[in-house]
Amino acid sequence: MSAQRQYELVYIVPAETAEQALADLQTQVEAIVGKFSGTVEKVENWGRRRLAYDIGPHKEGIYVLYQILGGSDLVKELDRRLKVIDLVVRHLIVRVDEEARIAERRSSERQAETARRRVARGLPPEPAPGEARVETGTQDEAEV
Repeated sequence: MSAQRQYELVYIVPAETAEQALADLQTQVEAIVGKFSGTVEKVENWGRRRLAYDIGPHKEGIYVLYQILGGSDLVKELDRRLKVIDLVVRHLIVRVDEEARIAERRSSERQAETARRRVARGLPPEPAPGEARVETGTQDEAEV
């Protein structure tokens, strides 16, 4: 059993795709996710958009985003199936839980550094409610 991780799946279908065909494709994706004990956390239909570059005869496409919680076996199966579905022009599956963990760690490191600097200046570690927040540091001074 592989670990549950968070992934984002984005796929593009041709702009002239019928609503029923799009709904059938969404049902197929959700069935695959369910078969591999995954969960679909969110589905967003971004609608019809111009492609960054032409893909064959396609200049526009309908973008659909999924946030999925599942294992690596689920991702392999989704990738395999989406490659053979003629309706899908392009797809991309990205693991996002690692990025969120790194961002959270950097944020906590920044907060700890800010608290350390405040204590070194004789201030409490956390600003009091309503206290004006003043940005200091070499980055702000370098931009001037």
